[in-house]
Amino acid sequence: MNKKKKLVLKKHRKNKARIKSLKQNSYAKKSEELLKSTDAKKPAAKKPAAKKPAVKKPAAKKPAVKKPAAKKPAVKKPVAKKPAAKKPAAKKNK
Repeated sequence: MNKKKKLVLKKHRKNKARIKSLKQNSYAKKSEELLKSTDAKKPAAKKPAAKKPAVKKPAAKKPAVKKPAAKKPAVKKPVAKKPAAKKPAAKKNK
């Protein structure tokens, strides 16, 4: 083999090695991320927080329903009735 071919083959080997190491590094990063994500998913042991008593809002007071005042019927003044005028009965002719 001549020098030129040897140099080319050397470059190719270096390139292959570089690509291989890049792949390995990317796999390693992915596996670390997976491990971190699974660790993060595990719930940490926490002390139960002291619960604050629920503040109850006072119920809104409804305004008292006012009953309408009983209306007294209007007192009507007695109207003086005029006696009806009687018509004289028609006389019968015999």
